[in-house]
Amino acid sequence: MTTRILIVDDEANIRLMLRATLESEGYEIREAANGQEAIEAVHIHQPQLVLLDLNMPVVDGMHVLEAFNHAEPNRVP
Repeated sequence: MTTRILIVDDEANIRLMLRATLESEGYEIREAANGQEAIEAVHIHQPQLVLLDLNMPVVDGMHVLEAFNHAEPNRVP
């Protein structure tokens, strides 16, 4: 089974670099460009790990963490 990782960052070049590096190691990668997309992606893709930028537009990383903890505290390690 391949480990699913969600990369959350508003900078496309950072997502691209992380995606390329992690996919070359065999991980399944999904991306989100802001916190709102991250919250939706967790429910859809059920990642096993989230790499989360804290400074983002729309919904910042701290609010994403709060949403994860309130909605389903054990869903994302």
